[in-house]
Amino acid sequence: MRFKDQVVIITGAGAGIGKATALLFAAEGAKIVAGDIDPDRIDALVTEVKAKGAEIVGVVGNIASIIDSERLVDTAKDHFGRVDILVNNAGIVDRFLPVGEMTDEVWKRVMGVNLDGPMYTMRRAIPLMLEQGKGVIVNVASTAGVGGGFAGAAYTASKHGLIGLTQNTAWMYANSGIRCVAVAPGGVKTSITLGGDPSPFGYDRLKPIFGTMTRSGEPEELARVIAFLASDEASFVNGAVVAADGGWTSGG
Repeated sequence: MRFKDQVVIITGAGAGIGKATALLFAAEGAKIVAGDIDPDRIDALVTEVKAKGAEIVGVVGNIASIIDSERLVDTAKDHFGRVDILVNNAGIVDRFLPVGEMTDEVWKRVMGVNLDGPMYTMRRAIPLMLEQGKGVIVNVASTAGVGGGFAGAAYTASKHGLIGLTQNTAWMYANSGIRCVAVAPGGVKTSITLGGDPSPFGYDRLKPIFGTMTRSGEPEELARVIAFLASDEASFVNGAVVAADGGWTSGG
């Protein structure tokens, strides 16, 4: 088992990529701390993982909250004594809003979940990893983090920021036993949403690029990429942004 007795924190673990990742890590021997804003989803995940004989603790909270984010990391330390792997997966989209239609509410909410939250969890986990002498952080970014035509303004800016945070962290702690990498998924069958109708203007501008998508990915496909990057098999991979988009961005 690649992750036997390793402690793994996963945000947004109640559905989609996060749930698939939690199940895969649990099957590989990890002890899971699963965070999600939806208590019913967390309860269902905890029940499923425990039924398979793995250890898991569920934490309900909003990743955009400093208190909730820090509590997630503290729970891992209190229950299992360490944090080996942190997977920042939680995210929401922005209804394809361009800057000219952006509201303060949407901007702050998307930035809070997609960028502030990962910074909060990383800031809390890294001192523990430094004490241990090792640790891995995998941030789930997006094709929108490497291009400008895949989403609305808030989501695009948040994922560009997450990639910058990933690369800076990788460089800063490269000599301290900590790796930090990002995965950039394309379209994936997940429940990521903000609610509300999309911007007609924004969707019309993005539609030509959506039409070039090769296919939508399955959450399990992304989970396997995340697990590889978090494993010792990827020990020389640091600061990388790994596209997992079925070739969508390879067309230029």
